[in-house]
Parts: sequence; structure tokens; C-alpha cells
Amino acid sequence: MENLQKKANNVLMHTYNSLPFSLVSGKGCYVKDSNGKEYLDFIAGIAVNALGYNHPEFNKAIKKQLENIIHYSNLFLNKEQIELAEKLTLNSHFDKAFFCNSGTESVEAALKLAKKIGKTKKNGAWKIVAMHQSFHGRTTGALSLTGQKKYQSPFVPLIPGVFFAEFNNFDDLKQKIDSDVCAVIIEPIQGEGGIHPADKEYLKKVRSLCTKENIVLIFDEVQSGIGRTGYLFAHEYFDVYPDVICLAKGLGGGLPIGAILSTDKFSQFEPGDHAATFGGNPLVCSGANAVMTELLDNNLIEHAKEAGVYLKQKLIELQGKKSSIINIRGIGLMMGIEFSSGISGIISACREKGLLLVGAGEKVIRFVPPLIVTKKEIDKALDILENVIK
Repeated sequence: MENLQKKANNVLMHTYNSLPFSLVSGKGCYVKDSNGKEYLDFIAGIAVNALGYNHPEFNKAIKKQLENIIHYSNLFLNKEQIELAEKLTLNSHFDKAFFCNSGTESVEAALKLAKKIGKTKKNGAWKIVAMHQSFHGRTTGALSLTGQKKYQSPFVPLIPGVFFAEFNNFDDLKQKIDSDVCAVIIEPIQGEGGIHPADKEYLKKVRSLCTKENIVLIFDEVQSGIGRTGYLFAHEYFDVYPDVICLAKGLGGGLPIGAILSTDKFSQFEPGDHAATFGGNPLVCSGANAVMTELLDNNLIEHAKEAGVYLKQKLIELQGKKSSIINIRGIGLMMGIEFSSGISGIISACREKGLLLVGAGEKVIRFVPPLIVTKKEIDKALDILENVIK
């Protein structure tokens, strides 16, 4: 493995501080490294592997498609893509879908869509209001909407016309609105910002304001969508419905996919406005269709909701025992526990004991296991964490 690290240092750009070992296999919520050590995985590719590893129906779907055709251009109709769009729209208030390859790309698509709507439907409106402590991606457009200077600083100047409001502060948002604002973008649960859910009343006020001012309301549900909260979409929990939604991560179950959904009123793209060469190709959509089938037809959403309630209960019990835990927050299987000091040592010690965790900032440990996680596996994870904190 030391040799592999040297090779990586020689040939890969240093964009990740990767751990000095690789994962070679997985089953359910468990993975193994190249030395044969097994880990309970509560990272799930950072909220990506919704069905865990080696899920039989997922594997069956992509193997079948692999033997037929992997990719062809969107110049042709794509049966798997159309089926996926039907599953997403028939189970939501949205009418149209566009597919790309990642969460960042979905944000870029939503950004372009909002700017076109502002130009053609709102007298050339072009400004965007985003939230402080948000995270929307690392390409120039998505980074411009990301309200964290540590990500933005090396790359300024970014795109103009983006203004930031304090998350969950309606009065501050309202002050940022003028006739040139075409869109407001919000994560209903801020992920990289530390697992901070929005207040329901705040989102309702934002929805009313955007409707009144003819502003496109965009929800970034790249991390919180696709069953993660115990609802197909996080906005269902809040009972607030955006005009456009950004999706990715869990939708592909491990395959690279992104999407935006919109209502007919806001579906303003025309041929030539936007595209993605690989977006929604047959192989990726076959996997995403398997994920959606498990969610919608095999009670996985309800399972995720129950598992999320149990996880939160166990985390609260742990907080009662450990004064170093100062807050528990999140919804469903997107939970965060905030410590009074840095968490890198805790994450490392848990890994040594066979539990994979990831942070969301310097003091928050994020829990985003596969949606198939069981109560027994939650108990095991919390036992390891408790022993480490001791």
C-alpha cells in the first residue's frame, strides 16, 4: 500500500488528502480494504451509496444494461432516461427533468436556467441570492454560490451578481431582494456547512416571497434528496415546494449522475441552451432506476425514516453521557453531532476500530450511512464511537 501511495503522489494532482489505503470490496453496509480489514461504512461515498454495496437488484440492472448498450448520444431517445424522469416527476410536483453527471453540474444547470428565466421573463433580472455557510460545488458557477470563503478565496474573482444572506434569517434575505434578483438558492439542510436544517417557517416565508416577486426558488438537495431524510425529497418534510431542485449523490447509487427537476412554468430550456454529453446515459439511468424502485416500491423510504428516528434517539442518548457533544441535529439519515473541539482524532480512532465516519467542518461528525442500514448496525456504530470518546 505504501507503493500505491507513492504512485498516487507521482501521478495524481493533490486535490484530496486521501487515506493511505484503498477499499477493494463491499457488501451491504460493510467494506473491506486491501489488507482484508472490514469496516462498517457510515460515509457511503458521502451520502452516495444509497443501497450500500453489492445490492442484488442494483447489480442486476446495470449488468443487464452493460450487456446491451452503455452509452449513446442524447441526439437519440433514451428509454432508461425517460423511465427515470417518469419516476421522478410522477412522484413529485415537478414536470420536467434534465440529467447531467454530478451535483455541481446540476447546480450549474439550475443557475443557467434561472438566468434565462430572469432574462426572458423578468426584464433581464440576473442576480442570485445564496446563503452563508452553503456549499453548492467547486466549478466556477457553483463555487460562486458557495457561501464559504475558504473554498472561494483562491479562485476570486468569481461570477458577479451573487449576494449572500444569513441562513434561517428571513429579514436578512428580504433585504437582499430587489427587482434584479432572478433566483434564490437554498439547501434545506446545509451539509458541508455542518448539518444545519432550515426552519420550516423560514422556508415558508421564502417560498411566499419568491412567488410574490417572481423569483425562481431553487433547492439544492444533492445531499439531502433521494430518501436521505425519510422522504423522497427533503422539501416534503418541510412542506415547502421549490420551482427547481438539484439532485445527485444517492440518485445514482454509486454511478455518476446529476439532475434538475422543474415545474412546467420554469422549464425554459430550448435546444442549444444546455446539454451534457454523458448526462443520463443508459447505464447510469439503469442504476438510478433500480435505486428509485427500491425507494418507491420496496419500502426503502419508510425504512430510512425509521432508521433515522432510531439513529437520532441513540445519538441523543450518547450526548447525555458525553459532555463533549454539544449538539445533535439533522433529519433522517443525514445527522450531525457537534463536539466542543476538533473531531479528526475521533474519526481516526473510529476508523482503527472498524467504523468509517466523515466530518462536516472541524467540529461536526456527519452520519450518512446507506439507506439500508439496520438498527443493529447503528448500535454497533454508536458503541464504537462511545468507546472512542471514552
